[in-house]
Amino acid sequence: MSNKNIKYLVLHFFLTIIVQGQSQDCNLTIRGQVLDEGTQEPLSFVNVLIQETATGTITEDDGSFLLEDICAGEYHIIFSHIGCEGDKIHLDLESDTIITIELSHSPTSLSTVVVEGKKESLISQPNLSVTRKTIEDNPDKNLSAILENEAGVHLIKNGNGISKPVVQGLYGNRLIILNNGIVQSGQQWGNDHSPEIDPFAADKIIVLKGVSAIEYGGGNLGGVILVEPKRIDREHHLHGQINYSYDTNGRGHSINTRLGKYSPSLAWRINGTFKKYGDQRTPDYFLNNTGTQEINFAIQLEKTWSERLYFDFYASTFNTQLGVLRGSHIGNLTDLESALSLDVPFFTEPDFSYDLDAPRQNVSHHLIKAKVKYLISDHQVLDIIIAGQINDRQEYDVRRGGRTDRPAMSLLQLSLNSEIKYTYNFDEDWTLKLGNQTIATDNENIPETGILPLIPDYESWRSGLFTTLTRRKEKVRYNVGLRYDYEYQNVPTISGDLPRRIIRYKNNFLNVSGLLSAEFDLGKSHTIGINSGYATRNPAINELYSSGLHQGVSGIEEGDTRLNTERVLKNSLEYKWLPNTDFSISALFYHQHFKDYIFLNPQDEFRLTIRGAFPVFRYEQTDANIYGIDLASQFTVGRVIFGVLRYSYIKGQDTTNDLPLVFIPPNSFYGSLTYRLNKSLPLSDNINIAETEIELNNRLVWEQTNIVAGQDFAPPPPTYNLLGFKVSANLITPKHKIRCFIKGENILNVKYRDYLNRQRYFADDIGISITGGVNFKF
Repeated sequence: MSNKNIKYLVLHFFLTIIVQGQSQDCNLTIRGQVLDEGTQEPLSFVNVLIQETATGTITEDDGSFLLEDICAGEYHIIFSHIGCEGDKIHLDLESDTIITIELSHSPTSLSTVVVEGKKESLISQPNLSVTRKTIEDNPDKNLSAILENEAGVHLIKNGNGISKPVVQGLYGNRLIILNNGIVQSGQQWGNDHSPEIDPFAADKIIVLKGVSAIEYGGGNLGGVILVEPKRIDREHHLHGQINYSYDTNGRGHSINTRLGKYSPSLAWRINGTFKKYGDQRTPDYFLNNTGTQEINFAIQLEKTWSERLYFDFYASTFNTQLGVLRGSHIGNLTDLESALSLDVPFFTEPDFSYDLDAPRQNVSHHLIKAKVKYLISDHQVLDIIIAGQINDRQEYDVRRGGRTDRPAMSLLQLSLNSEIKYTYNFDEDWTLKLGNQTIATDNENIPETGILPLIPDYESWRSGLFTTLTRRKEKVRYNVGLRYDYEYQNVPTISGDLPRRIIRYKNNFLNVSGLLSAEFDLGKSHTIGINSGYATRNPAINELYSSGLHQGVSGIEEGDTRLNTERVLKNSLEYKWLPNTDFSISALFYHQHFKDYIFLNPQDEFRLTIRGAFPVFRYEQTDANIYGIDLASQFTVGRVIFGVLRYSYIKGQDTTNDLPLVFIPPNSFYGSLTYRLNKSLPLSDNINIAETEIELNNRLVWEQTNIVAGQDFAPPPPTYNLLGFKVSANLITPKHKIRCFIKGENILNVKYRDYLNRQRYFADDIGISITGGVNFKF
């Protein structure tokens, strides 16, 4: 080739580049509107930011926005608003584009939720929701503790690291937890047995308060907690995040990593978490042996085989070691009586430690799930799920003769879950669901303890049929449901007297449940919801056959084989007022009438054993009423201040003996005020500081006065008030989003004890805690 031709080709190449560069369209626009998800009202003063160019705008009074002079290409657009869960979308911009965005703004705006991969209407069910942002800002908390400040939700605890949720006074066997659509199966009967679920694996945690348990795998009316990862974003880029935090109380470290990518062949996401905490501290002393170590992992796969066939796979492993306060295990009766009145518990050491000695718990929970969704037609859907769970729990006690390293309790539970659900939408307004759920469980005591087991080996098989019918009209929504459950239990127990012998129980239980709910729109901004349900619940294994020391709660527990099936009638009335996007309020009134209510009752007895001296608790039955009010409101002032108010009133009464019920949560109030800087602060051409917030919060818990002297081993603690704060901001670059926060809890270092914390018999609750964290997203 001649030099002349080479020069011609080089000139042609550069001219082509110049022409293409000049012809690139950088005059494109993105128009849109942002609406409130619940009310469909426009949201003003929403921050709209193009991450790659660091350019943005704020929505007008009608929720509209306009982004101009944009080049063609791929962009990530971030939407944020005070009091809202933010959103981020991917856009492949080739021409002028119009979009509509919905943000969840008010506490009563939740109308749909993804359950097992599909949208379910929750309009006529009282509910609340915790977002991914809340989960990320609370890395120091377990699943239960994240829900504590929500209206109607309390915690029953054994120290700060071991807790389980209480919804409208009900917990344990009366509360259903769905982990990615699967009923969590484990040793949930124990008050010291926290749900073995990593909250970082979820994107939203939803509490349904009411009769909705019929569809979600249970016949009781204690409510449902949905722990849900979102579906993998349909975006071909690799995305992920790294979360790290440090907590001064317990000197705790927490790190979480999440990675995910969508591909038509296979979409995937992985999640891993590591936590390590040492001894926590009250205002006056360390709580020795109260550390925590945790390692978790989860993988989520999604495959679309055709326009009508979808496949999901999910697997997770949760592994934790939990220390129990050493001062809660006492050697003799005299010291036990003294411990209940001491200001500082026995065995308190002046030095901090990460060591986990006896008493402690080692717990692992493994879950694997496969689901197939088939769209039979545009109006019919078939879901099939099969899942398996393994729960391995070992509890270690302070034992004589060098046997402390041998577990005092060793339980292995295997369970198999299956579900088939058919959904038919007809006449546009009607939805019919039919389904079956089956759970087979094999629970075994591993023979390595040398101690008679607290609960016996058992096998159980439970199968339930349900149907629901929903009708949605413009201003009225109805829901009717029925459920029938059969449970078989095969329980070989060991006699309590000598000579020891095997006593076998084979139980057959039938449970029936029904619900009726309706919601009425009273004008544009008022709604009233009515829920009424009836359910029966057979006694659980622990309620029937417990016999011995429950090490985790430092008490001896005794079951009763004569317990009857529990029956309950629950009614609730909820009023919502949402006049605009700047204010909302909801009030939920509920009443639960129990026939043969089963509860763990403290006995007027301390018992000395070779393992120490412990208080005695016994499962008993009575007729009871549990009723209360949950109030929630949020408001915006001047587009920069966001407020939240929540109040819970609850009362429980033993109507047979005309006595208060023990272990009913006291009344509580939570409030917060958040100041938000709406405008982004540019640091350079492509870097902005956005979503800067300063929050002050307060939690007030009243003394439980609805109790009679002598009903418990120690009187209820007095009222306490805890102040807190949080400061956070986002640093946004073309490729990354970095969120930094610092928060404080009990910042006045108040000395207090909580009525529902079993550790209160022996020690104060924790003092001031400052947590700092960084969230790096890419």
